[in-house]
Amino acid sequence: MVSVRAPQHWTFGTTADMGIGAEAPTVDDLYAEMGRALFSVMTDLSTIRPRVQRSFDVEAADPAGLLVAFLSELLFLRDSEDVVLGEFSTHVTGGHPFRLHAAVRGEPWDLAHHPRHIEVKAITLHQVEVDLRTPRARVILDI
Repeated sequence: MVSVRAPQHWTFGTTADMGIGAEAPTVDDLYAEMGRALFSVMTDLSTIRPRVQRSFDVEAADPAGLLVAFLSELLFLRDSEDVVLGEFSTHVTGGHPFRLHAAVRGEPWDLAHHPRHIEVKAITLHQVEVDLRTPRARVILDI
């Protein structure tokens, strides 16, 4: 019997900011799980209903840059449309450049319904790590 590892994410402390990390059975699942990790820092994911859907594409020279571009685009959606996102589907292709197609679902941010936890200002390049073989990733958030 083959054991399939479920995607999971976590947070870790840094001197002035906060980090998130994730591991998953596939590269596509890894990037999606990092999206969930990002929004789990900001609110309770269980309160988010999939009422709106957005899709976008990002590209970068390497997997770490792709992660930063993906998470930064999620923050852009949060800020420009005032939405919280709870469902993430990603597909990574290529190499030099790497490309990611994302389909995300959520709803307008309603403070009466979605508790506000930590405000994330940006995704940093400091100590970002992506290992496509395991698949496992971590990134530090500017809070």
